[in-house]
Amino acid sequence: MSKSVITAERLYEQSIDEIVQSLLANRNGTTLVMGHMGTGKSSILKILAEKLPTHVPCLFDGTTKDLGDLYIPKILGMDDDAQFVRFVPNEEFGLHHGKPVILMFDEYGKMNPNVKNACMETMLSHKVGGKKLPEGSIVFATTNLGGEGVGDLLMPHHRNRITVVRMAKPTPQLWIENFAYNNGIHPALIMWVAEEGDKLFQSFEDVQNPDDNPYIFHPKAQRPSFVTPRSLALASNWLWAKDEITSNALQSNLMGTIGAKAGADLRSFIELVDQLPKQEEIRTSPETAKLPETSSAIMMVVHRALSTMSKEFVDPWMTYLNRLDSESQGFFAMQVRSPKYKKQGLVMTNKKFTDWCMANNYMFTADKK
Repeated sequence: MSKSVITAERLYEQSIDEIVQSLLANRNGTTLVMGHMGTGKSSILKILAEKLPTHVPCLFDGTTKDLGDLYIPKILGMDDDAQFVRFVPNEEFGLHHGKPVILMFDEYGKMNPNVKNACMETMLSHKVGGKKLPEGSIVFATTNLGGEGVGDLLMPHHRNRITVVRMAKPTPQLWIENFAYNNGIHPALIMWVAEEGDKLFQSFEDVQNPDDNPYIFHPKAQRPSFVTPRSLALASNWLWAKDEITSNALQSNLMGTIGAKAGADLRSFIELVDQLPKQEEIRTSPETAKLPETSSAIMMVVHRALSTMSKEFVDPWMTYLNRLDSESQGFFAMQVRSPKYKKQGLVMTNKKFTDWCMANNYMFTADKK
């Protein structure tokens, strides 16, 4: 592994939460967000839409557009001397809604150069075909890092009209807390990421020799598949479907999703699943459901509970949780108390959970929400 070169842009790269805060704070300009592939740049639009429910989220997919796809001419006027042309914009700009929009130019760096030039009016002045976007609209763009070598090019005169920032890769823990628990990621994969995450989420900029990290994308290596937060989510789908396919098919599908090394390692890791009690067993018999034999398997049960929590499951789960070691109980409570955990209200208003907090007040104070 080489000593990485830290540029000013990388030193001050922003988390996805910081980027969202910045976009909300300054709606007059346009920000281009550069980041590693598969790290959730497009999810910025979803997060902004959740925070601004009266706005219309609009995704402008730049890679599918040619210049003629942006506007079509509409000839106005009856007399030959008075005729003129007005251009009707593509619906992906969102102007027809008549409401404030959150307009994301996706894959801006890969756009056709003519399309980039045509979009400059919107990015610079928030106008579409000469008409101003509604007050309060947000315009931003996303693209990959130039060093990834996937065709993202920015001309100096384009850069000078916008703000260009780098989005940081999430840490394994942030990916688990902010995404995995809230999106049904398989507990075995969550636990694998928790144990192997530093390697899985490493930047290629920190790895001079690609052989030093066979899991990740590296521009110096020809890897048909590799680990990114996006491909991990796709691998989770195969784990949930593993009982419906052969072991060979599972191995092949994982390797084709996250790479040969990662797929093989994850396949070996999920053998721990056999030690886990079934979710239904905990739901119906929490006092007698079997306890995992290893600490890793225990944590997998906890991760699974956090991922699949429902109102009906909280009571039996809390009964079962009290049979686990105090460290596992504390870990569960800490994750529930995270403001990013979307099922927090289900758990924190449950009497068994609040009773647990009271009994363990040397660790936590119960907060009812």
